[in-house]
Amino acid sequence: MTEDEKNQIAAFRFGVIGDLVTASALEPGEQERVIQEKCARKWQIPFSAKTRISRSTILRWMRLYKDSNGKLESLYPSDRSDQGRSRALDEETCLALIRLRKELPKATIAHVIEQMNRRGLVTPGIRLTPSTVYRFLHQQNLMHPSSNQPKDRRKFEAELPNDLWQSDVMHGLKVEVAGKMKKVYLIAIIDDHSRLVPHGEFYLSERLSSYLDVLEQALLKRGLPRKLYVDNSPAFRSRHLEHITASLGIALVHSKPYKPQGRGKIERFFRTVRQGFVYGFKGHTLMELNEAFDIWLNQIYHQRKHSATGQTPFERFTSNIQCLRAAPSNLKDHFRQHVRRRVAKDRTITLNGRLYEAPVALIGLQVELLYHPDDPDQVEIKYQYKTYGFVRPVNLHVNCRVKRDRNRNAEIHLNPDPSKYRGGRLL
Repeated sequence: MTEDEKNQIAAFRFGVIGDLVTASALEPGEQERVIQEKCARKWQIPFSAKTRISRSTILRWMRLYKDSNGKLESLYPSDRSDQGRSRALDEETCLALIRLRKELPKATIAHVIEQMNRRGLVTPGIRLTPSTVYRFLHQQNLMHPSSNQPKDRRKFEAELPNDLWQSDVMHGLKVEVAGKMKKVYLIAIIDDHSRLVPHGEFYLSERLSSYLDVLEQALLKRGLPRKLYVDNSPAFRSRHLEHITASLGIALVHSKPYKPQGRGKIERFFRTVRQGFVYGFKGHTLMELNEAFDIWLNQIYHQRKHSATGQTPFERFTSNIQCLRAAPSNLKDHFRQHVRRRVAKDRTITLNGRLYEAPVALIGLQVELLYHPDDPDQVEIKYQYKTYGFVRPVNLHVNCRVKRDRNRNAEIHLNPDPSKYRGGRLL
């Protein structure tokens, strides 16, 4: 909104409240009567289709004006905190709209929406309307490409291998899963300096768990990068990923929303995958897809000279191998999830619906549990940064034969007298 438009709105708002804020004194009943009259009438509000003004709005304008000691600027409309971003569209749909608009710069809005739906580029649950699409493309200066001002974008390249990794997700391919065709996602990481791909794999989802699997395998194969450059999708914004990268000394960098140009190398790699691998793939299952992709990646892509560097990705990556940081021997531990739990009076802790038994010394304390979701039998317990080893799943059959004294010491009766038990409890 321009300064002149803000001035017009502020002047209108002052015209509404002028007799209420400039009068020397109004009786409480008189002020309320004037406000009700203003609420009842119709107004021609600048830059708005509304014709009514609520009582709370009038009171808010009066308060803003009085608190500013009579400054007209206090009645200026506030800028949206999410200005320049669409509230009706998620980031994935927005990026797809930008790419499609650049592919079809002269297409009508109706044709753009038709192509988005036909190509399956709209996130499920989101409905594209002409007004929403027009508003978003207009905000991105894509409605009239010829009038766009050129932006200063310069090519860059990391100085050494593992200085910077770029990561993203490619959509579009379908394979047969349990007799049905399902969409799969290629999650890949590329080294900015050499264009070598530390790891890439197709998954049935783009959830955080899939990305962490790719990241862990990439670190095991090629060592630790100094920076990891990702987009703003929910998976890349998770606290778990932030904790993993911080614990490994990797700087996690997010690109600007709706600006995929910064991830140009991974986007270019995806185009190479579509042209050089996807079109030639003859398999049907996810396993066949990943096996064929691994062969193509290591035997063709990594061994082919890159036009920008003049070297193969593998040669360029290994030419400065002395600067690489190896992954730690306990790398898998860095990927564990962290949760806090309080130890109950009976020494138990609940984690994902399972009961575990904690040390007696931690009863009543809030502890930290570190675990892998796919390995529920290996749960480490810590308190104040000190490890107390691994907790054990509760065995209810053994617990019924445990006798505890007043000092909480336990004695297990392996061959109890049946006459001393009733209903599984010690009499």
